[in-house]
This record gives sequence, structure tokens and C-alpha cells, in this order.
Amino acid sequence: MRRVVIVTLDGLRRDLISPQTTPNLVAFTREAECFADYSTVFPSCTRVVSASLATGCYPARHGLQGNSVALMEAGHLVLRDAGHPEFLQHKRRVTGQALAMPTLAERLKDVGGVIVFSNVSPGAAYAHDPDGHGYVYHRAGSFGPGRVPVAPADRLDVTLDVDGDRRMTERFIDEVLHRRKPALGVLWLGEPDHIQHEAPLGSPEHLAVLTAADAHAGLVMQAVARLREAGEDTLLLIGSDHGHQSVTGIVDIDAELVAAGLKRDAGSDEVAAVSNGTSALIYVHPDMAALIPRIRAFLDASDWAGAVFGPHDLDRVGQKPEGGLAFAVSMRASEAPNAFGVPGTSLAAKPAMGKPDRLGCGQHGGLGAYEQAPFLMISGRGFTPGAVRSGITRVIDIAPTALAHLGVPAAETDGDALQRPDAASAEGPAR
Repeated sequence: MRRVVIVTLDGLRRDLISPQTTPNLVAFTREAECFADYSTVFPSCTRVVSASLATGCYPARHGLQGNSVALMEAGHLVLRDAGHPEFLQHKRRVTGQALAMPTLAERLKDVGGVIVFSNVSPGAAYAHDPDGHGYVYHRAGSFGPGRVPVAPADRLDVTLDVDGDRRMTERFIDEVLHRRKPALGVLWLGEPDHIQHEAPLGSPEHLAVLTAADAHAGLVMQAVARLREAGEDTLLLIGSDHGHQSVTGIVDIDAELVAAGLKRDAGSDEVAAVSNGTSALIYVHPDMAALIPRIRAFLDASDWAGAVFGPHDLDRVGQKPEGGLAFAVSMRASEAPNAFGVPGTSLAAKPAMGKPDRLGCGQHGGLGAYEQAPFLMISGRGFTPGAVRSGITRVIDIAPTALAHLGVPAAETDGDALQRPDAASAEGPAR
């Protein structure tokens, strides 16, 4: 029986894996192949990464441009939080589709199915299966095929913290791995991302939660080992979706545009700067396209902008000028350490829709070295235990890798399967 298990420790950058803090992950490196240059997408935000992992495609093709976006609605650019439980269904009504490419849930619906347990934002959880081909369990609502809510007793009732992750992990192991046995089981932990937004990187509070998240991953490792002992051909992928940088300043890009004469006022919609943490997506209403060269010159001259991509080079960060999207900005970043000696700082774009500013804590979304440094370890057929693979690997490679293990075609993905036919196997031939 062939199966795939994906475990994500949200927000864990690979340089924070250590014997003292994450002993289970360090031990796992002896039986898994590790990917030294694994990278994520842009913006490096969980909702976008979830859609990219589920589809094997960049945002330019799956259509979820950011954690927060602007949608063209009734002739106006309207800011929307993609983390809202109903966002993807709203996006379907406005644009005709939730995601533009098939998810793993759709591809596997007739060959063993998919069950997702997620403790991050609702929008990120539902991005794995917005069309209701499998099961998605989340504290904001749990759904089965057809997006029909599950029975009340079957709901995922957990909190967004270490205790909630622990309860979710234990249920995932018992129910998904041992009893229901889908072709693909996905466990997406809310920690350590949650604490990293609340406390400084490297602080005692952060490190304690990181160790707890590592323990949860260890429980899954043990469970998969038992499945293999029972003869199952299980591919186990453990990784993260992005890293974090420490925030040293907040920039109100909309206010900067107003001051530069490129936007009438903060509430006008001819130009909209949408924060995605340490990055921003800037939308220009089609009627105001003549502003684009001036906005480009303004962004290029702004000392808070680390990298700017416009209509003609958005493809360099996996985006495209669609739905009014004109520019992507990665905020200025540095290698400087924070108060606890953890390197990597960044400016952040001022969040909209009432979200708080948090100086000194972790944030992500841009192209900073550490937010673009998640980790990936894979154990199973086609991967060499204890090996470290160099060369570019990406989150969009996860879907084709899972499909290859299950013997399902991965047509029309942007990523590539990572298996090496001559690699030593951690579990022997398929049964």
C-alpha cells in the first residue's frame, strides 16, 4: 500500500534546527534526505504557499496572489484578507474560480483521497481543497466532499497554540494514519509560526514552542515507522512553508503613495498597496494605467523597497500582471541580528484591515534570506537516508513528488518530482 504523509511546521527556518531545540528533526536527518537549498514562493506567506504546495504551481498559475489581495469587484479594487474562512468561495463568485489549477485533493479524489488537518488560518487550510474533493479539518469549520460540513462530533475543535497542535497531531495519527488511511494525509501545525509573530525570535518563549512543535513532528515520525514495519510503502515529507525575519520598522506604503501624489487618499482605490508582511502587492486600476511608470520610478527611489518587480518582470517572482496587480515589492532586509542574536531583519509593510504592527517579532512575506529558507526532509522510496542534496528545490516540487510516489500523473505542474530512481530506500520495495 502506497501512501504519502506531509507534515508542515509552519514558519520554521532551517537554521533554527538544532540538537538542543529540535532533537527529533535532527534525528530524522539520519533517515531522510535533506534539501540544503529548499525555497518557497513569493509572497512567502502561508496561504500562498498552501495553494502552491497543493497545486505544484506558482501564484501566476493557481491565482492566489497573496495572503491579502485586491479583487476587482463591480469596477473597484477591493482589499480582501485571503485568510478569511469564506475568501476562496467569495473569490470564486467574483472571478469564476477559487484556484485556477487542480489541487492534490482533486487529483487523488478517486485514488485513495486526501485528508488535511490544519491549525493555521482558515484561508490557508481551505486552499488545499477549496472545491471540496476531499476532507479538510480546521477549527473554523471542517468539510468533507462537496464542502459539506462534517458531523458535529467530527469537527476539529482545537486552539491555535501548542496544546491545540498536540491534540490535532494525536487525532491525525489515530484517525488519518491508522484508521482512515487516505492516499495523502497532510498535517499542518500552527506552531512555531504563531509564537514567532508574538515573541522575538530566539527568545525563551519562542524556543520552548519550537521544542514542542518538534515533539509533535516526532510523534508522526514514530507513527510512520510503525506503518512501515507493518509493510506500508509510506513517503514521509517533513518541512516548513517559509522562515521569519525580525521586524525593525513599519512602512505605510499607501501613505507614501498619497504623499507622492500617486493616490488621492488612503481610502481611494485607483492604487492599492496590499501588505503581505515583509512584502507588498501594489494594484493599479486599469483606468489609471498611465500612473504605472511614475509608480515604478517612485518605488525604485524608495529606500524602504529592497526589490521591486513590475508588469514586465513579475514572472521573476512567480506572479503575473492580472486583476490589476502591477508591482510586487520585497521590503528592505538585512543580515543584522536581533536582541537574541538571531540574524535577519526586515521592514514590514503596514498591515491593513485592523491587523496589528509588531516591532521586534517575526514576520515574513518577502525575499529576505531567512524568510526564503524553509526546510525539507523526505524519507522513503527514491530518497537516500542521511544524504544532503544541493541545488534548487522548491515548494512547488512537493505535489509532483507526492503524485510520483502514488503513481499518479502530475501533468501541468510547475514543479518536478524529487525522487531519484537509483536512491537507496528507507523502506524497501513497494508492497
